Amino acid sequence: MENQTFNADMLNLEGLKFSSEASIPVFTFLLLTYIFIMVSNISLIILISLEKSLHQPMYLLFCNMSINDVFGATIIIPLLLSQIFVPITDRYIHYVNCVIQAFFGHIHASAAHTVLMIMAFDRYVAICKPLSYSTIMTNRMVVKLSVSAWMVPVVMVSILLGLSIRLSRCRQVIFNPYCDNASLFKLSCESVLINQIYGLGYTVVLLGSSMGSITLTYLKIAAVCLSRRNKVLNSRALQTCASHLTLYLVMLVTGIVNIALHRFPDLSDQQKLASIMYHVVPPALNPVIYGLQIQMVREKLFLYLRTIKQQ
Repeated sequence: MENQTFNADMLNLEGLKFSSEASIPVFTFLLLTYIFIMVSNISLIILISLEKSLHQPMYLLFCNMSINDVFGATIIIPLLLSQIFVPITDRYIHYVNCVIQAFFGHIHASAAHTVLMIMAFDRYVAICKPLSYSTIMTNRMVVKLSVSAWMVPVVMVSILLGLSIRLSRCRQVIFNPYCDNASLFKLSCESVLINQIYGLGYTVVLLGSSMGSITLTYLKIAAVCLSRRNKVLNSRALQTCASHLTLYLVMLVTGIVNIALHRFPDLSDQQKLASIMYHVVPPALNPVIYGLQIQMVREKLFLYLRTIKQQ
């Protein structure tokens, strides 16, 4: 494939390797998962948008997570579905489309961290500075936090992909199930030292910022909960914080497993599966963990479902 010159802009996307007997189960699983992700997350977005009692910073900030989950799943899953029944040698993607998928895929992964960081900040203000919450978490602040949660990944990913696009290409095979930055710069025979340095720095800054800020935030929240003896307030605080922390841990574990498997070439098939799970598992679990664990959201959701059923 690498020696073909009929169209240098067409890349061979290797994707997942599985037997023909497994094609239908894999397709069915991914399709049902994608439908669930779309329905659950969009339902939460609509519910929060229509229900005025949910027009609070915590829920409005959570809309960013649901939007990101819909966005991330749509970038990855439809392409996988379209190529499951296609032989590996016939799985092609145009270079421009590959760059676009890599760009939005990395934005999804990065925004997952930045959105959870601003949600942690909201919980910190609500629990540690309750008297100042309304003056700090204004509508303007919510908009600023939401914009920053998206603009920071856009800038960082633009530089990341820009460094890869500048390289000439001497290969045409993408060994991953979808396009990402590493797949793009591996198409080149030039030195990719700058790409690797920036990519490592990008990962360290993003993970370090999210892990550091969220750890510090929850240590302060825990200290406040331990210092006050109001069981009702502490229970409510722990409920929302537990949901938020669970979201972060699910995302962190799936991401770390994916990164760790990169270090073992013999486990390339497992790494491909892990990379897909990173874009599938968190978006599927987030609305369940967060949406259904928060009492007010759960009550409003069940109320809407009963109303629809009665009609």
